[in-house]
Amino acid sequence: MNGNEFGRLFRVTTYGESHGPAMGCTVSGVPAGVELDEDDVQVELDRRKPGQSMITTSRGEPDEVTINSGVQDGYTTGTPVGMVIQNKDARSGKYEPFVTAPRPSHGDYTYSAKFGTRNWGGGGRSSARETVNWVAAGAIAKQVLEGSDYDVRVKAHVNQIGDIVAPEVSFEEMLEHTEENEVRCAHPDTAERMRESIDEYQKQGDSIGGSIYFEARGVPRGLGAPRFDSFPSRLGAGLMAIPATTAFEYGLGREAREVAGIDRNEDWTFDEGDRPEVVSEEGDPVPVGNDHGGLQGGITTGEPIYGEVTWHAPTSIPKEQETVDWETGEHKRIQVVGRHDPVLPPRAVPVVEAMLHLTILDFMLLGGRINPDRLDDRPGEYETEYHPNSPRNDPDDAATRAEPTEPTEPSED
Repeated sequence: MNGNEFGRLFRVTTYGESHGPAMGCTVSGVPAGVELDEDDVQVELDRRKPGQSMITTSRGEPDEVTINSGVQDGYTTGTPVGMVIQNKDARSGKYEPFVTAPRPSHGDYTYSAKFGTRNWGGGGRSSARETVNWVAAGAIAKQVLEGSDYDVRVKAHVNQIGDIVAPEVSFEEMLEHTEENEVRCAHPDTAERMRESIDEYQKQGDSIGGSIYFEARGVPRGLGAPRFDSFPSRLGAGLMAIPATTAFEYGLGREAREVAGIDRNEDWTFDEGDRPEVVSEEGDPVPVGNDHGGLQGGITTGEPIYGEVTWHAPTSIPKEQETVDWETGEHKRIQVVGRHDPVLPPRAVPVVEAMLHLTILDFMLLGGRINPDRLDDRPGEYETEYHPNSPRNDPDDAATRAEPTEPTEPSED
């Protein structure tokens, strides 16, 4: 199976199945000198993990991360960072009835048709559980960006559940309110209505879809390349890879189809120092608006990058549904009994933020904004605050020793 790697210079390779022994990833391209420990990753994993509230799956996964490589004395070394998250609460037995009788709208049949086999426990590799790896890798990307000279800030919130739509909120309101409620909607009153609606679907044994609004500030202009390496094409690929997503848009998005060119086009003016949200210097050309979502010609403009991602309703629901068993030739009525989310966006907020961090950092490394070898941008210098110190207390019975000696005089021969 291909398709398990994301990124060009900052590359994330993942492995694991929903009910396998563990999830894990290798992150290559992490510059040396980034302060990093397991707590930096754990804080993001805790935002995504199951069992946070009554509107998430009750699967009891602690999602505790172990960093196995790439870090020495609290700093990255420039070598690949390996991470493992053990699966502690897998219960594959509930999925045995669906080995040859695929669940409606899942990847059961397509995986079997493609490979002639599959890990059937909990959906295996197709499960959204695999995004735990993306959040872990995104946490490292976030640490790199925070340690750089750039003030990149990323935030997302749930802006719609079913037909309940939150009013527009500011970036500051997202920072302040998103994590205050279980729905992760930055508009508290709407969050309450969303929660009531989710509860109703859950009582009926059903599920509901929704969407997430995201915004990234402090991203410098000039990132991205034309066509297949454009910023929106790579970001869209990452966000649309999240399980159950059905749409990605930025700027005006779908509304652009109803807007005339003269209304969408934005005149140019000079920065007069009154737009702190834009990465520019006073006197630089800047667009007067941002209907383009911080991207023009596939390249960042220095303005806030914003957009929306849509999820369909979770496909695992306890209501009775119909399927067929290709082994027995029977029609069957089934119930998907297990521990499943009635709605996906609340737990997907940290996943969206992770993909934004990963995409932004990869482009910044590709564009030379951050040194891909060292965060301090001091190639050739070996005396740094993060280099390991020479051991000074070798035991007398050590297998190998390095004894100080006098310099040897050069021979005249």
